[in-house]
Amino acid sequence: MGEVLLEHNDSVAVITINDPDRRNALTVDLSQELADKVAQAEREANALIITGAPPAFCAGADLTQLGSSTDDGLRKIYRGFLAVANATIPTIAAVNGAAVGAGLNLALAADVRVAGPKARFDARFLQLGIHPGGGMTWMLQRLTNPQTATAMTLFGEVLDADEALRTGLVHATAEDPLVKARDMARAAAEAPAELVRTIKATMRVTDVLHDHAEAVETELRPQVASIDTPEFAARLAAMKARISGR
Repeated sequence: MGEVLLEHNDSVAVITINDPDRRNALTVDLSQELADKVAQAEREANALIITGAPPAFCAGADLTQLGSSTDDGLRKIYRGFLAVANATIPTIAAVNGAAVGAGLNLALAADVRVAGPKARFDARFLQLGIHPGGGMTWMLQRLTNPQTATAMTLFGEVLDADEALRTGLVHATAEDPLVKARDMARAAAEAPAELVRTIKATMRVTDVLHDHAEAVETELRPQVASIDTPEFAARLAAMKARISGR
């Protein structure tokens, strides 16, 4: 029976979907467990990494449950990857194998994607005879471009790690994507927790702005508030001490 594992290391949470015999396909129960683990990670960590137990990242929704799903059932399957999409801490998908259908949605839901040599990004909805769901068409076009999204969604093109990097679907490739993701997460892990969350919240606002002046105003109050914190004072004092000691 599948499970979702959560581990912590120095304020970095790693969630692993662990059902390798079924290539980590999402059932309603696994999706709920994933959402619960994301909520726990948000309470306890500064950064979150999502991955799957080898050989896959996530093979999508369990087709035995998908076949009879109505609105409510589909929303329950969405619950896990939407929790990642809505997380208040920065998220990284360490894509170590195939990310198919809802598994592609899970990868797209993260803030950053790192792809390993065996990563494959496969929309698959058309081939199954169903319409994409969970906001996949929006996420995919936003991260890549309309042409790449169309090739994947309507022409069945599957991207490997290198092509995903070229089209902007992933930020980086690595022999071991989990190691790379842990290394990337270190900066957030070492930063003040409230500051990490505030910056992510600000980026969500400025992402949809079209005016530089609005962005300046959006960032001003949080920046002033961050300057008036003990964490900033301590880091400033440490930097001054290093400079004076040279």
